[in-house]
This record gives sequence, structure tokens and C-alpha cells, in this order.
Amino acid sequence: MPVQFRDYYQTLGVAKTAGEDDIKSAFRKLARKYHPDVAKDKKTAEEKFKEINEAYEVLGDPEKRRKYDQLGADWDRPGAPPPQWRQGGNVHHAADGQDYEFNFGGTGFSDFFEAFFGRSGAEMPGGGGGQRPSFSQRGNDIEGDLMVTLEEALRGSTRPVSLRRTNPQTGASDLQTFQVRIPPGIREGQRIRLAGQGDAGHGRGAAGDLFLRVRFAKHPEFRVSGDDLTRDLDLAPWEAVLGATVTLPTLDGEVSVKVPPGSQVGQHLRLRGQGLAKKAGRGDLYAVLVVQTPKAATEAERKLWQELANASSFAPRG
Repeated sequence: MPVQFRDYYQTLGVAKTAGEDDIKSAFRKLARKYHPDVAKDKKTAEEKFKEINEAYEVLGDPEKRRKYDQLGADWDRPGAPPPQWRQGGNVHHAADGQDYEFNFGGTGFSDFFEAFFGRSGAEMPGGGGGQRPSFSQRGNDIEGDLMVTLEEALRGSTRPVSLRRTNPQTGASDLQTFQVRIPPGIREGQRIRLAGQGDAGHGRGAAGDLFLRVRFAKHPEFRVSGDDLTRDLDLAPWEAVLGATVTLPTLDGEVSVKVPPGSQVGQHLRLRGQGLAKKAGRGDLYAVLVVQTPKAATEAERKLWQELANASSFAPRG
């Protein structure tokens, strides 16, 4: 089954020469627009959000971006040598000595990403490698990637995931669909095990297992640190100086936050129990204060700023 090239630069709407800040800004803008929780057409938005996340997963990582740029859009042209860094895609040897190609569906990642950047169909210890054994042997385990949103990590969900096994020599294929349960409190890097859904064993050997390794979808606002979340809270200069009560979006909806007078840039405000789920309770959410200044001011505003500058005894440089 041919793998279709994905133009990640086009997905994010940036030039190939774009810097890291431009790529991050483009991702955040699009992710806010197409996040399933805010978009009207949730089904379309969900697919678009996954495409945006996949593009940022590659372009937002310097090493993955370097490999992607090396690959190029003409990677599959006739006579083109395969990239040296490619790890064999999603074809591997089963316990019965046959070669099989694996293609996942519903994981949140495209076949292109899985073949070149993921571990879709990756062979794991347990099988017989490429030689057909003459005794009973357990089948190989199979591992793929599963994109999980922070909302799913918090509340849990059930996701249909399909696995197509194709014999490249005969073209014969078999499609299986599983209802994969994502438990609340799942963490990035953890694996969800589907027992007995890997390669078939040889002789009387048991079948291997299917593992789906969790990758958190990048969120436009929240950053993850264990059980806790962090996000920026933008303030006007007068809100930081005088204090204010502002509205802050969380994974559970909007909450009111009191900003104390004299707050400083980079100060953390802790919101208990607004982080990710854990074995007992919830982690916390930390709002990092960021003071925004206007890029332009009217003449009346300039006069007020000047009056403040003349009246203030504040000395920021000593």
C-alpha cells in the first residue's frame, strides 16, 4: 500500500525557512481554531486538529524536522535511494517466516508519520525473527503510536483503532478493529496492551500482544509536567500593579482567578485540583503571569502614560 507524502509546512501554513517561533505561533493559532472543544463542526475539526498536531510533532522537533527536510517531497520517485535513517517503515517478519505490512487507523497519526517517524508495526521481542522455527514459539508483539488529547487523558475515552495486516507478496490483507479504552490518568509514554492481538504464534505458541504507546497531542495553551499543567496568563500592566480578578480557561471550563496587587512577570498562581487525573485526585494548574504591553497608543493614551512616568518613583534598573 503506497504511503502518501504529507506536506507539513503547508499544513501549518508556513514557509520552509520559517523559524521555531513562527512554527510554534502558527501551530497555536491553528490549534486554537480547530480544537474539538471549541469548533462548531467537531468531526471536521478533530481530523484537522490531528493533522496540525502531526505537523507540529515533526516541524517542532529540530531532529525530526532535519530528517523530514532531508526526505523531501520526491522521496518515492523512481530510482530514488531510500533515506539512510528510515527504520524499515512498518514491514517486519512474523513468527511464521512471512513478511507483513501493518497499517493503523484511528490512532491520530497518518501512515506517512507512522512509517517514517513512529513505531507503527514495530517488531518487539517475543517472536522468531525472520526464520521459520520448527517448534512452538510465541508470536511477536506489535507496537504503534496513539495520539491522546489532554481531555482524554483527564476523563478517559474509548477509541476505535483498526489494524490492517497485508502480505506484500500476495496482497492478501486482513482488517481488524478494536475498541481501545484510554483510562483516566494515562501518561505520555505509557502503553495500552491488547493481549493476543499481535503476531500469530507458530505451532502451539501463543499470539503476541498489540501495544499502543501514548503520545500526548500538543495543546495550544497547556504544558504538561507529570500530573500538573502550566499555562500563561496574560495581564495588562495595570492589572499586575493594581490586582484584578480575571477569567482563566481550564480543562474543566472557565474559572475566576484573583491576581494580587504588585504581581510580577513569571510569578506562578496555583490552582489546586485543575491538573490531570492521577491515582488519588488531580494534579494542579499553574498560571504563569505574563504582562502584555500595547504595541500602539492613541495620543490620549500617550499623555496618560507620560503622566504616569513623570509621577512614578519606580526604578526598574536600580
